[in-house]
Amino acid sequence: MTVRFIENDGLEIVERIEVLISSDTPEAIAKSMGLGLMGFGQAFSKHQPDILIVLGDRYEMLAAALAALPFKIPLAHLGGGELTQGAIDDALRHSITKLSHLHFTSTEDYARRVIQLGEDPGRVFVSGEPALDHILTEPQLTPKELHRRFGVNVERPFLLVTFHPVTLEYEQVEWQIDELLAALDHARIPVIFTMPNADTAGRIIATRMRQWVQAHPGMGEMVDNFGAEAYHSVLRRAVAVVGNSSSGLIEAPSFKVPAVNIGVRQGGRIRAASVIDVGHHRTEILAGIQKAASSEFRQSLESSVNPHASKTNSAVSTITSVLKQVGLGDPLLQKKFHDVRPC
Repeated sequence: MTVRFIENDGLEIVERIEVLISSDTPEAIAKSMGLGLMGFGQAFSKHQPDILIVLGDRYEMLAAALAALPFKIPLAHLGGGELTQGAIDDALRHSITKLSHLHFTSTEDYARRVIQLGEDPGRVFVSGEPALDHILTEPQLTPKELHRRFGVNVERPFLLVTFHPVTLEYEQVEWQIDELLAALDHARIPVIFTMPNADTAGRIIATRMRQWVQAHPGMGEMVDNFGAEAYHSVLRRAVAVVGNSSSGLIEAPSFKVPAVNIGVRQGGRIRAASVIDVGHHRTEILAGIQKAASSEFRQSLESSVNPHASKTNSAVSTITSVLKQVGLGDPLLQKKFHDVRPC
């Protein structure tokens, strides 16, 4: 229900498209993609947008991009060229790149990958990550406000834990989440969990987390969704981010907060010095947490930089500047494959 945060910003919701069904099996995910394709097709027939802006690598985004194709709606894609080698999102992201007509990437390396996929270099722009534009200057929620709204205690040391299913390893998700929870048992640091996303076997993770919180009164808290402002207010106070969410690689470095990144879900993404990569075994996770919590490691991050941040004033200004100037219609829709010549 993240739509609530959009509504709170005063933006009108002109269409609501049902995609989720009451299951998270591979069959259910495939059916959700089909529902999304039909729903977006109906919406585009009604509203006929001039251009469609799509973000990232989710299967819902691929449904939107595919539905736009027969309507000849040009696509601007944010977040292309990245890699998440442990997730089906990797294939989805590159598929969206091939369906898109304009590309905005967070780093030069990601821009080169988009071009390597055959996209015209003149249509690829390095913007930086939009979510980081105002992350250091946005208003912070006070500990009292966070406790009032979400029931969490951020006035003591805590770990912020988010663990999503590794969609190319979903058969192992039960073992993986049990290993993480066992490591948290030994770490003896209070934990704030956020919910896993709507991927295959995500409900197993959510159930295990709730059980851990119930079995550890005073040590574990769980929040469905903080929203960006509250999440960043919590993140900047954490001892470390633990799990396999992209926020540990993209947002946490801006606050110089260590991230213990578990497994291969974020494999291939550019890393800041604050990221500690570990395997799924409890001993590796625990060692990563202990390293992240050490004063020596935290002091080493004082001069570190976030490689995903915009090199200009803001990512949004770069993106909107291009969108204002680009010509719509057939010239934009007609794509040519750009061959990368061998060295």
